[in-house]
Amino acid sequence: MSTATTPGSGRGLEVRSIDYVPLGERHGKVSHIGPLWFMSNAQIATLAVGLISITTGGNLIWSLIAIAIGVLVGTLFMAAHSSQGPQLGLPQMIQSRPQFGYVGALLVWLFAYLQYAGFNIFNTVLAGQAVAGSVHFGSETLWFWVVTIIAAAVALFGYDLIHGFERYLTYLTIVMLALLTVAALTHLDLPGGAFDLGDFHLVPFLGQLGVAAGYQISWAIYVSDYSRYLPPESGRGTFKWTFWGSALGGIWVMFLGSFIAASAGKDFETIASIQDTADKLFPGFGSIALFVAALGLVSVTALNMYGGSLTLISSIDSLRRIRPTVRIRVITIAITAIFSLVFANIASADFLANFNDFLLLVLYFFIPWTAVNLTDYFIVRKGHYAIAEIFHPNGIYGRWGWAGITAYLVGFAVMIPFFSAGKLFVGPAASAMGDADISLFIGLPVAGFLYWVLTRHIDTAAELRLAEAQAAELEEASNSHLEP
Repeated sequence: MSTATTPGSGRGLEVRSIDYVPLGERHGKVSHIGPLWFMSNAQIATLAVGLISITTGGNLIWSLIAIAIGVLVGTLFMAAHSSQGPQLGLPQMIQSRPQFGYVGALLVWLFAYLQYAGFNIFNTVLAGQAVAGSVHFGSETLWFWVVTIIAAAVALFGYDLIHGFERYLTYLTIVMLALLTVAALTHLDLPGGAFDLGDFHLVPFLGQLGVAAGYQISWAIYVSDYSRYLPPESGRGTFKWTFWGSALGGIWVMFLGSFIAASAGKDFETIASIQDTADKLFPGFGSIALFVAALGLVSVTALNMYGGSLTLISSIDSLRRIRPTVRIRVITIAITAIFSLVFANIASADFLANFNDFLLLVLYFFIPWTAVNLTDYFIVRKGHYAIAEIFHPNGIYGRWGWAGITAYLVGFAVMIPFFSAGKLFVGPAASAMGDADISLFIGLPVAGFLYWVLTRHIDTAAELRLAEAQAAELEEASNSHLEP
């Protein structure tokens, strides 16, 4: 226990992973959640999300409206997940066991891990390109290694260092984005009709709205990981700081992406267009902007490694009970880092384009999951769980949670006709709507309502009594069994 994170230290090597955080180790300010989620969205990978409407025939004003609506809707779900962390003291994905079962939760954990590792391929490539374009020293491959090593080190030190890294980087990033925004507003030429409200096209609008909302919901598998050390009474504040931090970061950067893309047209390229826009403000600002952007990508890469590690540990634990030690954290972070580094080095332009469509498919898997998880937490069990039972293979939540699995699969199935994932798959309903993707608005209500119907028989009062009876034992066990 000597190396564990405590309220007073806050900068040691984190030794906890998927295990419950006891009340004696809860610490931190709820306001620190805001900068973390601002930074997670205020990076250049998010910028590309703002291009969907522009590249499919929409004009700028309706693109901006769709982005704002989509981000605000999607962030509501994300922030709701974030508020679970202080109450339960658990990482996000381990919270799926009460809905899906001790083993059944593997159903969503596999796709969660693919998302973590997969997005890091793009983050590593973009960061390497950004640094190489900024410092004009070394190859992109060299910077792939540097980015991966730094991100892995941050992820290994864990929760407190991640919060601190994101918090201080926020100030630098706000200055960079403010200057880049001034450059875009004062030096870029827009096509005619960019702000014509009468020039409305439904398909680009729906496509942009759905992708922006889905992008925000994709953060749902992360959020409790970074709020679980906060005191239990921090739930309401956690929701507010997560919502506004993430929404402001997402809207700002997606707006910039849409604005720059509208000006560049077919000549838009992520790294080159950002640098060119920044250099219009004053010579050399392009290199500065890219370097700061690269730091942002390093930070989100660390988040993915940290979350990937927790998900991998959860998956292993569902098949074979393991102790959540520092050693297992090192191994799982290393596996995640190697995975993304190898594929970043072999990725071609065609591979990245196709893999982007694949990751869009992966994101679909979390829409019914978020509906099931939030319905269970806020409506069925109202935030009360027998936490000790989550770690028992044969506990009250069972090995297979058929209500959650059924609701999830049905919710996913009804979404399929509405999928629009580039060249990989376009469902018949999406095709009939000109490839517009509204699957998010189909899967969420269906999965959530069906789960509620299937869980009407649960004796939540008995679960609450069990949780209260086990509370003291849970605290004692969590303070005594951990070893480095």
